[in-house]
Amino acid sequence: MAILGVGIDVCDIERFGASLERTPGLRERLFTPSEAGRTTASLAARFAAKEALAKALGAPVGMSWHDAEIVSESTGRPLFEIRGTVLEQARALGVASVHVSLSHDAGIASAVVVLEG
Repeated sequence: MAILGVGIDVCDIERFGASLERTPGLRERLFTPSEAGRTTASLAARFAAKEALAKALGAPVGMSWHDAEIVSESTGRPLFEIRGTVLEQARALGVASVHVSLSHDAGIASAVVVLEG
């Protein structure tokens, strides 16, 4: 297997929360229903992960936010479930595995994505 892409993103949790409050519909546009009920810090980390995934995929236009969903294993480990526009781009690049790591501390959420193929 080879590394096909790497992406990283950071997000200021307070500023992200303010954006969610002042922009009606933003939460629903960015997150699936199962993601949307999480805390602001968790949402900021998931947003950073989606941005990092887009970067790792080469930042193609036309991808849907809902086509990349962070789910958690029973252990709490985050995993990407990709479908639709995101899966199409991943397949075009030969991606076999998507690895993601999330963190939030000191007011900052961050994520790293590694694409393996």
